[in-house]
Amino acid sequence: MRRLLASYLDQFSIASVDAEDGQQALLRLKEEGPVDFALVDWDMPVMSGLEFVRAVRADHSHDGMKLLMVTAHNSLEDVCQAIELGANDFLMKPFDDAMVADKLRVLGLLE
Repeated sequence: MRRLLASYLDQFSIASVDAEDGQQALLRLKEEGPVDFALVDWDMPVMSGLEFVRAVRADHSHDGMKLLMVTAHNSLEDVCQAIELGANDFLMKPFDDAMVADKLRVLGLLE
């Protein structure tokens, strides 16, 4: 999934860095500094996507970062929970490069 998303971002000339789980992603953010956005899988090992969103939103150095949840969770309850925690939008599985491009436009990351 990470490789597929990275290949889509590469098509749009967007540099990417990946992490195996939310905990590793937080470490990468500390090491590499703020980023414009993150594609966050809901179901990650070690630290879930929701836990990652909560941690990022608690750190005000990342206030400008857009968070796009990548998930098959599509109940209204799940969507509301993620938005309340600070996710900006959702990318529902399965998806393709056109869907990724649409979400990046909605977030203001692509023209």
